[in-house]
Amino acid sequence: MSGAARQVRVIYAGEVQGVGFRYTARGIANGLGVAGGVENLSDGSVRLVAEGPEAVLERLLLQIRISRVGGHIANEQIEWGEPAGLAGFYCR
Repeated sequence: MSGAARQVRVIYAGEVQGVGFRYTARGIANGLGVAGGVENLSDGSVRLVAEGPEAVLERLLLQIRISRVGGHIANEQIEWGEPAGLAGFYCR
């Protein structure tokens, strides 16, 4: 990966649990080579944390939006920050 590394944290709201959202997001992230993870939250939303070059992370977010599960997203809360050195990609 080239470019300065960043971290993005996204809370996805809508009907995002029980539709394969986490597995779709993990597949896209793994295909792009970013680190981080995705997990269901108790309020019915899903949290994504990913690290990599900003352009790659932007592509990750776009690919999630246009994927088969993207239509289940009602709202996204996106926060950008500095990377924490995550490795691999977890799905909880």
